[in-house]
Amino acid sequence: MTASEKMTHIRSSTAELFESFLEDFTFNVAVSDEEKNRIYRLRHEVYCQEIGYHPPGMETKNIEIDAHDSHSIHCLIEHRRSGLAAGCLRLVLPAPIVAGKHHRLPLQEYGERSFTHETLHPAKLPYDSICEISRFAIARAFRHKPIKHETLDMEKNSYAFTPEEKKTFPLIIVALFLATYALVGLMNKRHVFAMMEPRLPRLLSMSGFHFTKVGERIEMHGSRNAFYIDHRKAEKEMHEDLMPLYLHIRKELSCQLEDVPVQKAKISCS
Repeated sequence: MTASEKMTHIRSSTAELFESFLEDFTFNVAVSDEEKNRIYRLRHEVYCQEIGYHPPGMETKNIEIDAHDSHSIHCLIEHRRSGLAAGCLRLVLPAPIVAGKHHRLPLQEYGERSFTHETLHPAKLPYDSICEISRFAIARAFRHKPIKHETLDMEKNSYAFTPEEKKTFPLIIVALFLATYALVGLMNKRHVFAMMEPRLPRLLSMSGFHFTKVGERIEMHGSRNAFYIDHRKAEKEMHEDLMPLYLHIRKELSCQLEDVPVQKAKISCS
């Protein structure tokens, strides 16, 4: 088999895997309280039970929420056949202007002093252009191993995944970021911030997403740095093999945004 034939075979296999993924999973923007609580419960399982994150003043049982959820767009990836929540994310829009320019995004609250970049700072960029991606979580049933602590009751997930279904599970993390970029574009935002473990940007760079580190490392349920990416540049540099999956996710999410209260941009369902 020639190098060209091998590349064609790899791309064909990748396309088939993406097709299987889209057959197995749906992308849903949470609108109702019930839909949001489903995401908050998944976040509690991952962040509180596995990672051991227990924010001060959190008294609500089995859900993980904070003040920024009210001005965020929440997305859930659901496994079709089992109906299980597979993964979630949120896109945090800047806090209302009355909150002040120094408290626009969550990472300014706990990482403000760590910022080192002279220009790539939420307070120095146009208010309507910034956003933050956070609270990425993948359910334990869709991962090979726990993050830190095996404290979840796995027996409650009685669905038995087939080997073919399990082949698509590694794509969930990529799909979460593709969904995020789709939401960022649909909301007409450009400057994207995130607080991440250093290994995650390295992993995403293989898909063409090149983040810039804009802050020193801090301890926040693990070592994390503030990172930045320009959405316009990210779309141009995205690996071409991901584009069909990205466009499908974007189309699936676009019409759903019409029912989101914080949505102010005009969304096209085309």
